Amino acid sequence: MNTDMDTLLVDVGNSRLKWAVLRAGRLGPQQALAHGGAAHCGHALRQMFNWCKARAPPPRAVLVVSVAGADFDARLRRNCRAQLGLVPRFVRSRRAAGGVMNGYRQVWRLGADRWVALLGARALSPARAVCVADVGTALTLDLLDDGGRHRGGAIAPGPELMIAALLRDTGGIRRRARAPLARREVPLGRLRSGLFARDTRGGLSAGARHATAALIERARGEARAHLGRMPLLFVTGGGAAALRGLLRSPHRVVADLVLRGLAVLAMR
Repeated sequence: MNTDMDTLLVDVGNSRLKWAVLRAGRLGPQQALAHGGAAHCGHALRQMFNWCKARAPPPRAVLVVSVAGADFDARLRRNCRAQLGLVPRFVRSRRAAGGVMNGYRQVWRLGADRWVALLGARALSPARAVCVADVGTALTLDLLDDGGRHRGGAIAPGPELMIAALLRDTGGIRRRARAPLARREVPLGRLRSGLFARDTRGGLSAGARHATAALIERARGEARAHLGRMPLLFVTGGGAAALRGLLRSPHRVVADLVLRGLAVLAMR
């Protein structure tokens, strides 16, 4: 892509749509909306494209990383053509790009969002090992050594998914929590940070958040044993804020890490 071309960068997660405009090599602030899945994403897509059209000049290219599935991607393509007259380009994982070497035996099996987040991490830390924790619907953990080689990763349920699974599959907890599956009924970021709660809803939140934080801490320790040095820890994703105060290791929250990785690709 032309580095002088204003580019709309779009990160489609399992539950949220995030975007920013890359203009003259500078990444604008991240915008974000819940998208509701492929069957209900029309409102979120209209909001994003209306936001773009209200700013001058409008983008002249669109670069997307998506894990929301083929149906969502097809709706995004149609809306992008209709609203901006542009055909979006979708990122796929590659063997190497942006100073990062894919560590998976089958390159395509590394999720494109994880791949792009690693590019963003490498851009922020071009000479140091990095552990990336992306806290979303899923928790993904990826290790990048100081030479830019991806050493592998791990995948676990994110805090919201842990809670949803307990509410769905355990009748007793569901009754005691007195809450449906909707995440708004168990607001992770508004409950006490201590582990020992005094009600079921608080216990759900505490268990999910502390389990997530503990796995991230364990990953950083494993990384140190693997590399012989402690990596930097970058935390990203919509669930990162819910871990505030629970991570004991030094870390940096980078809310737009995936968009930063897209910017690396857009400027190539």
